[in-house]
Parts: sequence; structure tokens; C-alpha cells
Amino acid sequence: MLQDIRDNAQGTIAKVIIGLLIVSLSIWGMDAIVGGFSGEPEVATVNGDDITEREFLRVVQIESQRRLSQMDNPDPSLLDEDQIRQDVLESLIQEKVLTQDAGNQGLELSGQDIDSLITQMPQFQVDGSFNRDRFVATVRNMGMGVGEFRETMRKQYVVNQIRAGIAQSGIVAKEHVAQLLRIQNQTRDFRMVTLAEDTVSDQVEVTEAEIEAYYQNNQDAFQQSERVDAQYIALSRETLAEMVDVSDDELRDYYQERSSELAREERRAAHILIEDGEDAEETISTIQERLSAGEDFSELAEEYSVDTVSAEEGGDLGFAGRGVYDEAFEEALFQLEKGEVSEPVSTSFGIHLIKLLDVQKSEVPPLEELEDELRRELARSKAEERFAEVRTELADLAYAADDLDGPAQDLGLEVREKSNITRDGGEAPFDHQGLVRQLFSEDVLQDGFNTELIDVGDNMSVVARVAHYQEAQQQPLDEVSDEIRAALTRQKTREALDQRAEAIISELESGKDLQEMGIGEWQSYDDQPRNNPTVGGAVMSRVFSLQRPEGDEEVYGSVMSDNGVAIIALEAVNEGNVNREGAEFSQLRTFLASLEGQREYQAYQQYLRERAEVERQ
Repeated sequence: MLQDIRDNAQGTIAKVIIGLLIVSLSIWGMDAIVGGFSGEPEVATVNGDDITEREFLRVVQIESQRRLSQMDNPDPSLLDEDQIRQDVLESLIQEKVLTQDAGNQGLELSGQDIDSLITQMPQFQVDGSFNRDRFVATVRNMGMGVGEFRETMRKQYVVNQIRAGIAQSGIVAKEHVAQLLRIQNQTRDFRMVTLAEDTVSDQVEVTEAEIEAYYQNNQDAFQQSERVDAQYIALSRETLAEMVDVSDDELRDYYQERSSELAREERRAAHILIEDGEDAEETISTIQERLSAGEDFSELAEEYSVDTVSAEEGGDLGFAGRGVYDEAFEEALFQLEKGEVSEPVSTSFGIHLIKLLDVQKSEVPPLEELEDELRRELARSKAEERFAEVRTELADLAYAADDLDGPAQDLGLEVREKSNITRDGGEAPFDHQGLVRQLFSEDVLQDGFNTELIDVGDNMSVVARVAHYQEAQQQPLDEVSDEIRAALTRQKTREALDQRAEAIISELESGKDLQEMGIGEWQSYDDQPRNNPTVGGAVMSRVFSLQRPEGDEEVYGSVMSDNGVAIIALEAVNEGNVNREGAEFSQLRTFLASLEGQREYQAYQQYLRERAEVERQ
């Protein structure tokens, strides 16, 4: 496929088509391509109303961008485009059904109503007032026009009216809430003893015949998946920096440019810290008035500052350079003249009044001391400027080349190798699924082309090719016999522990005790809740799954744990306390009512969807 593209991309017909596309886009925009050739084609019809292809493609684009934004390292090659289109179409059909239902119920918004809602939305306001420029810019950043946004607002608002009405109608009986709380707050009294794995180790033996039988019966488990050995070129800013030659003249010029920064400036600050509360503004005003009247800053710090440590020193924080204080504090401090007091500065700690007490600057270190560091900085800076240019060159060269040696030689880069890469990935950089997907594509795996240049991180781009392909194959028995032996040993040990636990429980139920059986002692746990972390989740889950004891009889059970098998003797079930007037009861009732309302609304949506007549194109 890539070869066809390579062969045809230079043809006269291709150039004419591309030229027409460029002209169309420049004059009429994307709409000329999406919907200009055939009016307004539709992708589906819902109860006679069309969902247009233009609307569908716009929402597909928005949804694709949304899913990309959720990735740690956004990579379009990882998007499942077919699934996105399917999800978007179904959501548009559902939206159309709900909008039609709202219209049938007489719910609608006038243009004035929509304007009123928009002007009240905080994301469109500046200093508490609606700002049209912000509104237009925000809507366009969402990939929509103003008219489309208004129409979306109209649809969503009327649909939400119905949703809220149904969702808020959920009702839950008080007794149902009380019963759930009794169960949730229930505690149990039990005893427990643990049998370690070594108590049955003398009963466990794995033979060679069992190993071979397991191997024959589980062939699929010992399939070595197909894998490739790959060659690749990794382009990074660090790689370029190592290749950059920094001359002595450039270094001296850079040293001169940085001399003002290299002379480290430290400032000695004092502050008065006030908690950010209702009285903060009044307190700050009082302090500022007293400062204006000539009172001493340090005395006011001792009186008012909630930073008790520095307050004892008159608010003195000592000397510090940049990067020490909160960003807002630092910005204010480094704008002050000596002896000057700042305006109030808000940080996460509270509100500060800052006074600059003194400034000291160190001498610029000689070039000889900073040469290595400055040379690296300058190399990285020059590499940053060249990265985009070299990346484009590498992409073009690798696209046209039959191997990676030529592009690497032309750009002074290194061809590296990685082995045993499967479709699930391998060592970095082949832990990037987009790169792995390219590596196993038909063009690369079968036709021998290079991959596209893939950005595997913010500072690295990789192009690769398959050096050697190894088909999936069966691992020989001698390679996996130790693995099988360990698995069978573990399995037989657990079986022996289960059998031993069942035998012990049977004897306990017949009236014997642990001492008679020569087993360890019980450990008692009284009034334990479900989420007790002391004995582990598996044990507590088993404790709360046992049936309620009758009278003085204990109920026994066992559960496998990492340390062996735990034998449990459930003694009592303690009902949970329920305060019908408490916050817990009220919150749970509200939550359950909300869930019930949501279920009713989902059922209502499903009812409308099933009744709708939908035709997909």
C-alpha cells in the first residue's frame, strides 16, 4: 500500500487533485469538502429527522480530540476510528430521540432564553460580566460556530429538564435504608488459626510424568508469540545536543549574555502573614495604616503574623534566591526596593505583607568554572532549534529509503537494535503501542518498508524497520519444565491445604479442639467491621459470607491466603447501629434515591430508543 502511494503521489493527476483541494479549502473552507459536493447527505434518519454527515463528522472530530486529550502521550495512531464513529452515531441517535421527546412534550427555549443562559455562564465572563470576545473564542476552540453552540444549548437544556424531573423523582423507603445500614455497619466476632504451606510439604510430590502430561494438556500456554528483532533510529534533543559543536567564541558570547543571571542575587525578606478569612481585609488595612503612621514593621509582625516562628524575629525570613518562595511571593519580593513594603500578596498560606530588608549579590564565577555547564546549555539550546528541522529531514529520508543506514549516515545518527518485540511491545522505545502497531503492519512486516516517524515522547521520535521475524512457535518441554513443576507444586500444595482444612473443620464440628489435634492456638477477633485491614480482605470477605451462628454453636469456614490456609470459627454477628436522624442515614437515603431516579431515567431512555424508527445510511 505504501509503495502505491509512493509511486502515485508524484503523478500529474494526483497533483491536479491536490491543487483543487487546496483551492477549495482556501476559498470555501472544510465545508466545501465535507458537504459541498452533494448538498447535505445524511448518515441516519430518526423518526423522519435526518442526522447530517456534516454534523456527524464534526462530532467525530470533537470526540477524537477529547480521547486524545485523555492520553498521557497523545498519539492519533492509538485511536480506534471505527469505534469512535460507531459511538458518535449512536450518541447522536439517542440525542435526536430525546430532543424529539422534549419537543413532543412542549418543552422549548426561545432565543432570548438561550441568550440569558449564555450570558450567565461563568466561562464566558470577565470580571463578573459577560464578554462576547471570550464567548466567541471559547466556542470556536470547541470546534463549533456560535449558531451550532446555541442550538446545542437549546437541545441539552430541554432534555435536561426531563432528565432532572425523572431523576429527582426517585423514592426509597426508610426501612430499606435502615436495613442497608444495619448490614453495612454489622460487625462479627470470630477466631482464626492459619496453617502454613510447609505443614503439608511432605505430602506434595511432582513427577516427570505429571510435568509432561501438564505440558501436553496445556499446549497453548507454552506458545511463544511471534516476535521481531528491529532496527531503529531514535532522534532526541539530547542526541542532537551531543552532536552540536559549540565554538569557544560562541561560549564566550553566551557567558557574557548570562553574566547578569550568573551573579546570584539573594534578598532578605520579612513578612507579616495573615490567615485568609472574613476579617483578613480589615486586619491588613489596620496594619497598613499603622505602617503609614510610622510604626515598626517588625513589631507589627510580632503582634499580627500567624507565622509564629518568623514573628519572633520580627518577620525576618533571612536571605534567599529565586526558586525558594511561592511564585506570587517571589514575584512581589523581587520587584521591591530596599526598605519598601509590598501590597497584600495572596498565596496558599494566606495573605502576606512583604518588606525587603537587604539585597546581596555574588560575583560572577570565572568562565573556566562554568565552561562544561554552559557548553551543555548552549548545545541543548541549539539542538532545540534544530530538532524540528532534523525531524522533518529524517521523516523524509526514512520514507524514501530501503533501509535505515542511509538516513542515519546522512544525519550523523546511530542505527540501534532491539530484540524479541511482540505485538504487546518490548523494551523502550517499543513500549509505545503506536510504534509497535506500525512495526507489525503489513507494509513494514511483510513488504520491508520503514515505519513512519513516530513521536514516542515529548523529546524523542523513532523510525524503525523489521530486521528479523520469528513466527509463533511451541516452547520445548525442557525450557518450561521448571515453570510447570513450580505451578504443579503450588497447585498440589493448595489442594493438600484445602483437604487438611476440611478435615480439621470436620473434627471441630464433631467437638474436638485444636489442642487435641496438635494444631496451633486460636487468635480471637471481636467486633470486627467489614473493612478491617488487620487480617486481610480475603479473610474478612469469608468471615462475612458465613451464615449466622445459632445459639452457642460456631460456624466454621476456610479461605486460602498468601501464607497458607486460614480456618475461621464465626462466633457471633453483631447488628449495625442505625441512627435514623443522623447524617449517615440522610446521605445514604439521598444517594439511593438518586440511583433509583437514574435507573428510571435510563429505562425511559431505553423505552424511547426502542420505539424510535432509525434508518442508517
